[in-house]
Amino acid sequence: MIAAFSITPLGTGDSVGAQVAEAVRLVRESGLPNETNAMFTNVEGDWDEVMDLIRRCVDKVAEAAPRVSLVIKIDHRPAVADGLSSKVEAIEQILRGAESR
Repeated sequence: MIAAFSITPLGTGDSVGAQVAEAVRLVRESGLPNETNAMFTNVEGDWDEVMDLIRRCVDKVAEAAPRVSLVIKIDHRPAVADGLSSKVEAIEQILRGAESR
């Protein structure tokens, strides 16, 4: 499965970068395939390990924030591996084909 998630610490002021960075650090240390962009962190793995990682990220952010907002979007396809890159590559191939017309 692939999970795209966003954690927002609430009640800590305008700057939340330090708290978010701690969550991203946990993701990167997890060993699971991942990527972070301006809005979400994407992580790929089996259900239990991904959900455990997200829980640990929320717990880490909650150490510095009285309230934590969490948004999760999940693509659950058990037979698919390497979805983080293969889904993007499929779109890139389509775009390359459109460019050659």
